[in-house]
Amino acid sequence: MAYQGFAQEYLGMPAVTRAYTTACVLTTAAVQLEFITPFQLYFNPNLIFRKFQIWRLITNFLFFGPLGFSFFFNMIFLYRYCRMLEEGSFRGRTADFVFMFLFGGFLMTLFGLFASLFFLGQAFTIMLVYVWSRRNPYIRMNFFGLLNFQAPFLPWVLMGFSLLLGNSIIIDLLGIAVGHIYYFLEDVFPNQPGGKKLLLTPGFLKMVFDTPEEDPNYNPLPEDHPENQPRDQDQNQQQHPQ
Repeated sequence: MAYQGFAQEYLGMPAVTRAYTTACVLTTAAVQLEFITPFQLYFNPNLIFRKFQIWRLITNFLFFGPLGFSFFFNMIFLYRYCRMLEEGSFRGRTADFVFMFLFGGFLMTLFGLFASLFFLGQAFTIMLVYVWSRRNPYIRMNFFGLLNFQAPFLPWVLMGFSLLLGNSIIIDLLGIAVGHIYYFLEDVFPNQPGGKKLLLTPGFLKMVFDTPEEDPNYNPLPEDHPENQPRDQDQNQQQHPQ
């Protein structure tokens, strides 16, 4: 029963959230089982551009460290806020959600070229949390039963928690910065006087991820019109004549 419940919950996750969280869990499992090592995953511009180890551009977003409190903490927040974004403000806009992933990952990678950052998954999670929090400013939050605050303060609370754990806050600040850039360009600037939408999702992403809309100019053949379709009762009479 527990397995069925887990399977149902897993299959009920929206596509992008399911794909990303699965990739993170499988990457961590592969490291734990020693199929691969973190040295094959971390962000290294020299190995990427000189040795053509292009996969590092992706894998550095998938590894959150060995199994432990930090890993599960990050996975919970990643799953929760990625899913709420995909099912909330990005509902029916999968291509736009994927584009946000690509935009955020691109900016973080650019910053990583000039800083000694090896894994950017935590920054990516903070970016998702930041965007969700700014789009839901009136939701009241509770952090471990200790703090009560409104949603926009959540990224800063998480950064303070990282500081208490003795972690560097550079990663958290990077996630907040990239999240704010996306939020400003997507939600704020287009609504300003003279502003316009600058982040335009490429057409090929819409072709791949979004269900095509019905053509309003499509005219079905006469025999395809509902009024020309045989009714169930007529079909039953034909199949079972009196």
